[in-house]
Amino acid sequence: MATKFLEGVRVLDLTNVLAGPYCCYQLALMGAEVVKVERPGSGDLARVLGADPDRNAQGMGVSFLAQNAGKKSITLDMKHPRGKDLLKQLVKKADVLVENFRPGVMARLGLNYEVLCQENPNLIYCAISGFGQTGPRNGDPAYDQIIQGFTGAMSITGSPETKPYRVGYPIADTSGGMAAAMTIAAALNAQPRGAFLDVSMTDAVLSAMGWVVSNYLIANTEPAAHGNENTTSAPSGTFATADQPINIAANRDEQWVSLALHIGRPELLDHPNYVTRDMRKAHRHALRHEIETVLSTRPADDWVAEFNAIGVPSGPVLSVPQVLDDAQIAQRDVIATVSRDAEDIKVVTGPAIIDGEKPMPTGYPPSLGEHNHEVWGELGLSAKDMAALQEEGIL
Repeated sequence: MATKFLEGVRVLDLTNVLAGPYCCYQLALMGAEVVKVERPGSGDLARVLGADPDRNAQGMGVSFLAQNAGKKSITLDMKHPRGKDLLKQLVKKADVLVENFRPGVMARLGLNYEVLCQENPNLIYCAISGFGQTGPRNGDPAYDQIIQGFTGAMSITGSPETKPYRVGYPIADTSGGMAAAMTIAAALNAQPRGAFLDVSMTDAVLSAMGWVVSNYLIANTEPAAHGNENTTSAPSGTFATADQPINIAANRDEQWVSLALHIGRPELLDHPNYVTRDMRKAHRHALRHEIETVLSTRPADDWVAEFNAIGVPSGPVLSVPQVLDDAQIAQRDVIATVSRDAEDIKVVTGPAIIDGEKPMPTGYPPSLGEHNHEVWGELGLSAKDMAALQEEGIL
């Protein structure tokens, strides 16, 4: 079994939908005990989101299943005075608390970091939000597409004719979630423990945009949408073949020479428009057309294999079903199967292999309140106590 670096760490997951649940899922894969604290009766909104209406109706939507395998679920009304007291009791036995409410919500509930660290000075409290806990926009509502638009990510996605385009998956949520998981893991390494972590999806996306932002900050070059072209070199981008597109990254001069010779177009090397890197960049579209006249004669798989064999980086442009069927994904155990009541579902694992093994989820995503008796029982609540609390709508 792969090393569980966070074994013995208890995480209270107060989050909803994606950024927070994704963060806590990564922690669970690393061995943490993640206790998902959900609203009685409804739970995480992701329970009713996804492409399968039947699962949504059962409160086990695909969006929930994707990010919550291996967690425990308990219910709690944190607006009720008794619910606040119960959360404080949970905090005393926890190492980490993660929430992704809008800034100020936990303070209005009387459950903010300043309050909860009195119950547990070693608590690592992580607040994930769209814009962060400070700044003039901190109270603005923030969904993934809102952040994509605000950060400029949409302005550089697509072609000059189609921009602005959103990235085709919730990159702001997942970037924010991974940033939170990394920061929590770092905070767990501190002695003594105890910290307030303010993680902003906006900050995470801007950090991940790297060169795009730096080109403006340092070189005063405003980023633009360039479609599938790599603006730092040419020929580097997406090219049509006889059946499906491929990506080629002939970023170095020697790679360009190898490509031109391999496709039988040595005259391109002496063409006045393609002699230097900057000249190839300036005439990239004409150069792509010249290359595609040859690539269109044979299928993608042939070209990819041949280019990689001669040191010209290349790869297929696949659909999601195609990549999930690829032997590379199977070899790396990127997909895990979790089971319950004779039903198997497949979920995505984390990005790392540890000591030769991929950390796997420990169980099927929990039904709402599935672990009430286990977790609340640890605090001394009897079955009768829990029944009374459920009758009041507190659990």
